Amino acid sequence: MPQAVAYAIDSPTGRFARTTIARREPGPTEVLFDVVYAGICHSDIHTARGEWGPVNYPLVPGHELAGIVRQVGAEVTKVAVGDHVGVGCFVDSCGECEQCQAGTEQFCTGPGGTIWTYDAIGRDGLSTAGGYSTCITVEQDYLMRIPAAIDLVKAAPLMCAGITTYSPLRRWGAGPGKRVAIIGMGGLGHMGVQIAAALGAEVAVISQTRSKEEDGRRFGASEYYALNEPGTLKSLRGSFDLMVSTVSAGSDLTRLLGCLKPGGALVDVGLPEHPVELRMGALVNGNRILAGSQIGGIAETQEMLEFCAEHGLAPQVEVIGGEDINDAYDKVVASQVRYRYVIDTSTFG
Repeated sequence: MPQAVAYAIDSPTGRFARTTIARREPGPTEVLFDVVYAGICHSDIHTARGEWGPVNYPLVPGHELAGIVRQVGAEVTKVAVGDHVGVGCFVDSCGECEQCQAGTEQFCTGPGGTIWTYDAIGRDGLSTAGGYSTCITVEQDYLMRIPAAIDLVKAAPLMCAGITTYSPLRRWGAGPGKRVAIIGMGGLGHMGVQIAAALGAEVAVISQTRSKEEDGRRFGASEYYALNEPGTLKSLRGSFDLMVSTVSAGSDLTRLLGCLKPGGALVDVGLPEHPVELRMGALVNGNRILAGSQIGGIAETQEMLEFCAEHGLAPQVEVIGGEDINDAYDKVVASQVRYRYVIDTSTFG
């Protein structure tokens, strides 16, 4: 059985520590690849700290994986040894239900449902462990091929931050003639700005302060607004065709909906820990739409990677070692990273 060096946490208040975990020997349709880089998503932090409910500890998080194929099963046709590949938020599904057949495997309704990259039970009956590790074994159908134009270190965050913003922007028609607002400019938001601009939309950023304005404009925004300035949302009433909220803190949905044009859509991709309130009149008056979006299926994630390669889009990252994970978590919560921490697994020893 292949062994992986990993970083795990054993309780909501614990600290990450180096450990060793076993990976499956690849079956006929499975691929073993060496994880070279793993991004740190805020979802990792929510899960590791028990903020979204019970967790199977010890936990090895990480659902933004980029690496190099080491070994393939006898029936693997999708990739070959030496290929650059990635894994996102899930590693398996039934493959047969209506959702899987439609390419939205993240909503699998078959036996066992979607198998998440970590803190889930795989088809082998064992807990899944994520990308804070040196290797992983995955079914070939749940791998993405990373285009040569995208460096592995930049590819890792695209597996979540990239697809999480690409999917709603494509679905809700971001493009020429559309005015799009990205709410929050962290790990997700800074990719949303780039993707919306590359799609041809007129892009605005709505952030708490102007501290990231220079970056926002560099990423492609033509407008930038700060919520800590009085009257900001009032001045934006009826302005946007589409708004994508990337924030994980609670939002004033009623006032944000007021910033939409009639018929416009506010799509939320953040997951606040606590419930948020909404006055229904903000939806009814103006035929406005409030929607949610959760990552994307395998085919759409591959499409996103090809789009980013074609347009030269990539996250801005800070590379850290395994021993820096604890400190990085605190900095992400404090919004002190620009814009995605990526773990270099060569530091694991």
